[in-house]
Amino acid sequence: MDRFVRGLPTKRRAEDESSPTQSTTSKAKTRKYDEAYIALGFTSTTVGNKERPQCVMCLKILASDSLKPNKLRRHLETKHPEHKDKPVDFFKKKLINCRAQQSRFTKAASVPSNAQLVSYKVAYRVAQCKKPHTIAEELILPSAIDMVSTMIDEATASKLKAVPLSNNTIARRIYDLSKDIEEQLHDKVRESRRFALQMDEGTDPTKDCLLITYVRFIDADDLKEDLLFCKPLATRATADELFKVMDTYMKEADLKWEHCVGICTDGTQAMAGKRGGLQALIKRVSPSVQWTHCMIHREALASKQLSPELNDVMTDIIATVNYIKTRPVKARIFSALCEEMGSHHTAVLCHSEARWLSRGKVLSRIFELRDEIRTFLEEEGNELALKFNNNKFLMKVAYLSDMFQKLNELNLQMQGTNTYLPHLADKISSFTRKLEMWEQRVQEGNIDSFENLKSFIEVNKLENTVIPCMNAHISALQKHFQRYLPVQDPKLYDWIRDPFSATPPADFSPAEEEQFIDVTSDSTLRLQFQSKTLATFWIGVEKDYPLLGGRAVATLLPFATSYLFPDGVSDLNATVLENNVIKVTCGHSERFHGPQNIYRAQLHYGSDTLIYKENTECEFEFKDLSYSTSYTVEVTAFNGEYESKPNTVDVATLYNDRAVIGFLVFIITFSAVAVVLYKIYIKKRRTSRK
Repeated sequence: MDRFVRGLPTKRRAEDESSPTQSTTSKAKTRKYDEAYIALGFTSTTVGNKERPQCVMCLKILASDSLKPNKLRRHLETKHPEHKDKPVDFFKKKLINCRAQQSRFTKAASVPSNAQLVSYKVAYRVAQCKKPHTIAEELILPSAIDMVSTMIDEATASKLKAVPLSNNTIARRIYDLSKDIEEQLHDKVRESRRFALQMDEGTDPTKDCLLITYVRFIDADDLKEDLLFCKPLATRATADELFKVMDTYMKEADLKWEHCVGICTDGTQAMAGKRGGLQALIKRVSPSVQWTHCMIHREALASKQLSPELNDVMTDIIATVNYIKTRPVKARIFSALCEEMGSHHTAVLCHSEARWLSRGKVLSRIFELRDEIRTFLEEEGNELALKFNNNKFLMKVAYLSDMFQKLNELNLQMQGTNTYLPHLADKISSFTRKLEMWEQRVQEGNIDSFENLKSFIEVNKLENTVIPCMNAHISALQKHFQRYLPVQDPKLYDWIRDPFSATPPADFSPAEEEQFIDVTSDSTLRLQFQSKTLATFWIGVEKDYPLLGGRAVATLLPFATSYLFPDGVSDLNATVLENNVIKVTCGHSERFHGPQNIYRAQLHYGSDTLIYKENTECEFEFKDLSYSTSYTVEVTAFNGEYESKPNTVDVATLYNDRAVIGFLVFIITFSAVAVVLYKIYIKKRRTSRK
């Protein structure tokens, strides 16, 4: 922050001071100001390291070659003829007034350093909260003045008026901060000397085409990931256009292509083409770069294909969702029906081919609300109601919901920061082995691995008639996974995962094998391996054993996927505003790694989800809850594709004090009325006796 308050950054000042003077000394003579020129109404000022005359009356600055008596006299006689015969004391007074005026201008225009620092801090807060720039001047500053004037005094509050917080000022501050952060990132990447890129082209909600690029580099003793840039594409997203945008940015940032060791993209022709794709163009400027086809894309391609029988089921499911969701009236009627039937959810989810987790979530929600959907379709007289009365159809839906739930879990396990190729290869190998196990068990009639299907069959006491369909689908999945994600030798990366328990690969050079023996024989490194992360350990090994450590780091550095999980929320806090109203707030790093920035909150009572909300800010309010009841609030971050790990907090509502007070008021009132009536009764009784 100090660099913006004090002027140029320290690094730039050092470079400017250390750089040799580029200008050559002029051989022409330069005129100097003479004190006698004050009699002509001129003083001197310095502009660009040159002394130039300045009129003390109109404050006009003339050129350097005007430091001649005849030119100065000409200005006095033509511009100020009424003062040409004035004495020297008159011009000296004008000079004093001129300097005092300049001093006042400088004092009025200058901003105290602490006020500038506050301005930058406020701008940083505004940028973090994604608020309009005008909020600083319209809300933050007046509120701060009110608070200080109330809590301290008016004199202290008036000092806050010196803080510049206009709309344009906040915009400039945010730009300065963003450029400084970007320059720091560039410095770290340049110091790393090796980095890997992760690229993906997408379209935002405003239909603008964007190229998003992340970078992974070595920072100190660990691997770091950060957003490198997000640039719009003016025309088509061709390989030439993508490379042009990237190459221009790399040159502006002074990042060298030869330091790039890996790139990760999806499998489109523009990205993955071997001859004219982006990877081919990058390899022309950096022949040693390694290209990785995003493993998430490959997993999605492998799980996309369905048999005709299951594809018909999926078509009917999508038709049912569209019938309910695309008609607002029917969506409201369906929601009311779900509430009447006591369902945990009151809406079905829309299906999107662009979102890989969508299919599994849609199927799970449809299977959960199958009874409500059947009732709704029967009331509407829709022929799709026959499908939801068919047990075989529902068994297929149950199986698909189970299978795609497992595929979604695999997809999520492959996401997140610090995911390396050896780790993802283990995940794929594990899922492939599970497919073999499921196929064998299904052939034996064992469906314990598919919970929804098993529960549906047991509850309705049905016979499993979809085993042939399940076998065909699992067998097809195995073939597709072998095609898109061929199983590698499980021992290929053992020397990286655990060098102290593995043997050196056969392709090691003699020098690499010697260093491998040295590393595995070092007891100190063995202890460090148990306490450090994989990347940190091998970066440390590279300092003493450059061949072996460099090879391990080169394997860990490239991205294995082109998508990242958003960071999870932190500082989750739940407070009871009123007896049955809960307010939830949380903090977040603002690293969503995706096109959308959405927070999701769910209110749970036991195993039931009562309320679901979404917001662009991590702030939620749950109203009209039960009194004296314990709830669990779960909050996640969502980037349009992936959801972060949930963070939960327990909170309990208070008793209904209003009801207690009302009850007491009723008792008191009732007692008072009873006493009055009793006295009246006694009085009348006495009167009747008399």
